[in-house]
Amino acid sequence: MPENLLKGKVGIITGALDENSIAWKTALKVKEQGGKFVLTNAPIAMRMGAIKELAEECNTIVIPADATVLDDIEKLYTEAKEFLGGDFDFLLHSIGMSPNIRKGRSYGDLNYDWAMKSYDVSAISFHKMMQVAEKMDIMKEWGSIVGLSYIAAQQVYPFYTDMADAKALLESIARGYGYRLGKLKNVRVNTISQSPTKTTAGTGIGGFDSFFNFAEKMSPLGNASAEACADYIVTMFSDLTRMVTMQNLFHDGGYSHTGISEEIMDQFKDL
Repeated sequence: MPENLLKGKVGIITGALDENSIAWKTALKVKEQGGKFVLTNAPIAMRMGAIKELAEECNTIVIPADATVLDDIEKLYTEAKEFLGGDFDFLLHSIGMSPNIRKGRSYGDLNYDWAMKSYDVSAISFHKMMQVAEKMDIMKEWGSIVGLSYIAAQQVYPFYTDMADAKALLESIARGYGYRLGKLKNVRVNTISQSPTKTTAGTGIGGFDSFFNFAEKMSPLGNASAEACADYIVTMFSDLTRMVTMQNLFHDGGYSHTGISEEIMDQFKDL
């Protein structure tokens, strides 16, 4: 990748929990490419992870904020702008959580209060971040906003339960706000649909290991790593993708367009 692809650019990276997370690896890649940023996560998530260590490594600060609370987002933006010295070129939404999945509730037995929490944290927070950004007029011209999605937004993956609905909503919000911010300030909004990835959040989903191995055999390039996704996010933050907006971009080694692979067919030859 070219050097200093993000030189002079500043922004916010949400959701870095530990060294396995996509947001964590994105922070390192953004720093490597000359970008400057503030890290943020919900206070409860900060107690679970090691985000302060990442901040030290990246010469930045951590601003606690609950992305479902408008006042928290306003405070985050105000303090981040002061630290960064100006408005933002990029935002990464890497936030997702399902109490139903955590507590083993099937799709036919959802706790609806928990489901609403899933949608608020995993998708509506994306809208809230952009709505506050619009009202504060804090994104620069030709800025880039990226949210992390998953193919379960388009296809049925039984183990993903209400998070599939949340991701579908996330992608719809990206289109709706991508149009709005594009017309207002040429800001682009996209989602990236990543391979199953061995993050703390991913591995907490029931059946993850089995599906990870299945996707590896289905994808002609194999599963995309968290580090490779971070590289892709950097290109989306850069000026090289100025005309890409309102898209859900599959970063999955070709899985999303492979009907069946030879490796999978071989497993059924003698049945």
